[in-house]
Amino acid sequence: MRRDTFLKTLAALAAAGALPNAAWANANIKMMIPANPGGGWDGTGRALGDAMRDAGVAASVTYDNKGGAAGAIGLAQFYNASKGDPNALMVMGAVMLGGIITGKPPVSVTQLTPIARLTTEYNVFVLPANSPFKTMKDVVEQLKKDPGSVKWGGGSRGATEHIAAAQIAQSVGVPASKINYVPFRGGGEATAAILGGNVTIGGSGYSEFQQYIESGKMRAIAVTSAQRVKGIDVPTLKEQGIDVEIGNWRGVYGAPGITQAQRDALTAMIVKATQSKSWAASLEKNGWTPALLTGKAFDDFVDKDFSSLRATMVRAGMV
Repeated sequence: MRRDTFLKTLAALAAAGALPNAAWANANIKMMIPANPGGGWDGTGRALGDAMRDAGVAASVTYDNKGGAAGAIGLAQFYNASKGDPNALMVMGAVMLGGIITGKPPVSVTQLTPIARLTTEYNVFVLPANSPFKTMKDVVEQLKKDPGSVKWGGGSRGATEHIAAAQIAQSVGVPASKINYVPFRGGGEATAAILGGNVTIGGSGYSEFQQYIESGKMRAIAVTSAQRVKGIDVPTLKEQGIDVEIGNWRGVYGAPGITQAQRDALTAMIVKATQSKSWAASLEKNGWTPALLTGKAFDDFVDKDFSSLRATMVRAGMV
């Protein structure tokens, strides 16, 4: 049987729920995580790897962290090193789209193979425990007085927390171009900067700051959702009179140059992994909202999000 025919058969069986785990058991997945350890992409990639093993669709998963430039450095490495590899995956999401819009790197995610959107998560803004500011109102008052004195820390330029900071400034009458945003290569670096008081306020997904919020080392002052997030006792920006709402989704892409049959088989593996107990436990632990989307629906979603993010960033004066 030809390899493409075999892979199509696997995908069809998987869609019908008739594929035994043993059919995938020898897959050795190579996971590119285009960020340093400790952030949302790192957590997502490793949780997905655990789920793929738990679901029996992968014998092993290896990880390669390559942070910087909103994922553009890892993206370029993945593109150049993984062409045609049906066992290669790269974690990505809204942050990468924003980085591509602002940084215009030589390699775009559109040159890879879309596989699946996995989760969505809202950003939370935090202060170090010893900050003289106590609320978002305090931060906004200082922002109005002296925009440059408020250092916003977060992921790479173009990250959703960067966009949110620009939108907050605009909503309170401060030009977005005046915000002092300090980008970091990964969640671990951003966390260290916040805890060390090297930035005034930090933003990221709630899961990245959760342990520090719960231990009292950080004070959560706002979440970027439309309504309060279940299980997270943090007021929304809208509750505080700031009309800003933005979410952060994460997903995975496959290597460039794989066949449609290989894409279908890889997609089926991811779908099965998201049905595992391991994945359910990761969703609950991290406060991630499941948002599985595959195939043409995922393709269309990415195209629409690219356009939406670009329009938002143009309005915010970021591009």
